[in-house]
Amino acid sequence: MNKNSYKLSFNTKFNEVIEKISSQHKYNWLKDEYVNVLKNLYKNSDNNDFKIISVELVSKESNKLIAGEIGYIIKKTYTSLSGFSSKEKQFNNCGTLQLVLLSKYLQNNNFKFWNLGHPHMLYKKKLGCTIYKRDEFLNLWDEAIRS
Repeated sequence: MNKNSYKLSFNTKFNEVIEKISSQHKYNWLKDEYVNVLKNLYKNSDNNDFKIISVELVSKESNKLIAGEIGYIIKKTYTSLSGFSSKEKQFNNCGTLQLVLLSKYLQNNNFKFWNLGHPHMLYKKKLGCTIYKRDEFLNLWDEAIRS
């Protein structure tokens, strides 16, 4: 990972990210009707206050998609919806790399809030997320989307 052999990109492999999430997670909420909604929102989101996006970690050498996620932006907030990472041994920890690079991007672009979703997944705690009580979360969220 220290070889600078990966790049983070946005919205260059949207459909492929959705396909990889669906194929990697056999039981998930990303069913056909939701995929259609996401694709329609992605195609038609000219609104600067709301955008569906894909985040991709790509091998510079092969241009292969090795980790990614679907999420949405409301003003200066970002919400992760679902993601995947390659299970190939050579790409071990690339899902974490994608999240770390995304966090740097969000910081560098003055995002105020990153919603990682449900807190029960251990990798989120390992990344250093803060778990808020619901009322605290809603207050922070409301403040971030209003500014």
